[in-house]
Amino acid sequence: MTPALDLLKKVRAEHRVHSYEHDPKAASYGMEAAEKLGLDPAQVFKTLLAASEKGELLVAVVPVVGSLDLKALAHAAGVKKVEMADPAAAQRATGYLLGGISPLGQKKRLRTFIDNTAQPFASIYVSAGRRGLEVELAATVLAEHTQAKFADIGRA
Repeated sequence: MTPALDLLKKVRAEHRVHSYEHDPKAASYGMEAAEKLGLDPAQVFKTLLAASEKGELLVAVVPVVGSLDLKALAHAAGVKKVEMADPAAAQRATGYLLGGISPLGQKKRLRTFIDNTAQPFASIYVSAGRRGLEVELAATVLAEHTQAKFADIGRA
């Protein structure tokens, strides 16, 4: 179990867990999940952390087939500028290792933003808190349990 899955069980949120054999040499953890689970990569989302100019950590959930638009995230968060967070700071704040950071069950409650492309899907896939472990759930369920806002923060 991971903190993400513990949270979903505790609140009785509808979800499904999918696991696969993680290859440490994989170039992209998100694309590896999509390939090994036979999923549409547009439905698989990665969790990234960015830091504002004031040092506030922000969580961004974007499709693995694209990238994070830092300017769009700054706009959505109402800050001047953001940059990718220091990996060690990301791990400390979330309690998860890089490549297995889940938007759910993080150590600290961080402001979270989910790319709008998640909304049309009946379900999306995000890390369940460990490499090789994905959780399938509705984007609205993810938003509810992370207090996330939907915004155009991804780039194709």
